[in-house]
Amino acid sequence: MLSLQVTLFLLIIVGALMKHLHIVNAEGQKCLNDLVIYLVLPCNIVKSFLISSDGDILRQFGLVLVLSIGVQIVSVILGKILYRNQEPTEAMNLKYGLICSNAGFLGNPVAEGLYGSVGLAMASVYLIPMRIMMWSSGIAVYTKSTNWKSICRKVLTHPCIIACVLGILLMGTGYQLPEVIEKPLTYIGNCNTALSMMVIGMILYGNNLLKMVDGKVLCYCLMRLVIMPLLLLFVCQLLKMPPLVTGVCVTLTAMPAGATTSILASKYQANEFFATKLVLVSTILSMVTIPAWQMVLGML
Repeated sequence: MLSLQVTLFLLIIVGALMKHLHIVNAEGQKCLNDLVIYLVLPCNIVKSFLISSDGDILRQFGLVLVLSIGVQIVSVILGKILYRNQEPTEAMNLKYGLICSNAGFLGNPVAEGLYGSVGLAMASVYLIPMRIMMWSSGIAVYTKSTNWKSICRKVLTHPCIIACVLGILLMGTGYQLPEVIEKPLTYIGNCNTALSMMVIGMILYGNNLLKMVDGKVLCYCLMRLVIMPLLLLFVCQLLKMPPLVTGVCVTLTAMPAGATTSILASKYQANEFFATKLVLVSTILSMVTIPAWQMVLGML
């Protein structure tokens, strides 16, 4: 875990340097972000499912999906209870920050680094309910309404959802992709960790962390990075979940606020600065809490 954490941290520094040296500007950062979401990550997801499967693996995937659905339901309920008396625009960002974490950008590389291809495949399954919620309940937090036709279209056409479905079909049928397709898929997918971490470095660059820390942000970070994964760990231990399922789910639940928090806050004029504080502070603190969770999981 220490080796992985140092590697990820160095990649984040590289991303920050790219921004500092003006090698990548704001437009270039957006292009890299889209490249990861629409090409690199889907290829990585499909690649992660190219493993031999058996009944036990499929059962564990089912457990991951059930736990993830439970986490999403609890996130929505906690958001309604905890932030009902907050200033309206801050409450929007806090609620969305509980629903949508950075598990896609940060969680997938960590899961792959710690648990290998099976861990990455489980992480991809874990993210399915979150991707659905971010386009339904997540959007509703800001708009107060939902266009179900639009939501269904966004969910069903999301590259990562399509990649998950394709990967599950390949794993379930045992179909072997031709080498001429599998190799490019692997090469592109292998770029995921480096590009994802560099984009995070670009997001963090140029912000004064001390000016962004306040009580509300710290309380959110405590909930997002500590309490929610702790509750899930308790449930997993109580239900005697397999160690791999517990490790992947707790790790993904302990991820910081997703970058889309800032994006949506900007789009709907919902206190973009406060949303950015949630993303940046929780991401920085996760560099400490993620290794701490791995130590706890290792002891168990």
